[in-house]
Amino acid sequence: MSEHRASVEWSREGRDFVYETYSRRHRLRFEGGITVQGNAAPANIPRTVPPAPGVDPEQAFVAALSSCHMLWFLHLACQRKFVVDRYVDEAVGTLAGNWIAKVTLRPVVTFSGKAPSDEEHRALHHKAHEKCYIANSVKSEVVVEPRIA
Repeated sequence: MSEHRASVEWSREGRDFVYETYSRRHRLRFEGGITVQGNAAPANIPRTVPPAPGVDPEQAFVAALSSCHMLWFLHLACQRKFVVDRYVDEAVGTLAGNWIAKVTLRPVVTFSGKAPSDEEHRALHHKAHEKCYIANSVKSEVVVEPRIA
């Protein structure tokens, strides 16, 4: 069993702690010294709070699913001797009530040399989806709509 850690830090920074004005900005820290600015989704922040950049948790969730799928896909393609030049996914998560009900991954993959057939390409994505730890850990429906560039 392996552990994966993240640190989330928020501070009031001397401001009044009232809904209309407290900052939703926070920091997400990961191993290797990586820090990402976090925030609430813009639609969830009162207009009275000064704007600040940051990734909201729902975006991070969608990105985690997309990234995990991509890493498995690259591994599997490499094993099959397909040379991937580029992988772009414009993933979308759909919020329904109080949960993300569906995440759609739309990877577009560019290959060098011999590319897989459409069937082989879909099979690689299917296997990547089966292997993805994040996809196997959530109740959200994850749909993969792959395309070869």
